[in-house]
Amino acid sequence: MASQENLIKLQCTKCKRINYFTRKNKKTNEKKIELKKYCRWCKLHTAHKETKK
Repeated sequence: MASQENLIKLQCTKCKRINYFTRKNKKTNEKKIELKKYCRWCKLHTAHKETKK
């Protein structure tokens, strides 16, 4: 089971929409995550950064 405090949102850096939710261990990873993911609105693979809750 995924606990709610480990969930983070990933936001497209181009269109600023929140497209993905993922989990992160906040004790081991203190920096913000940046992943290249597919954005269905931009129709491209763009960088997605972790956003605030």
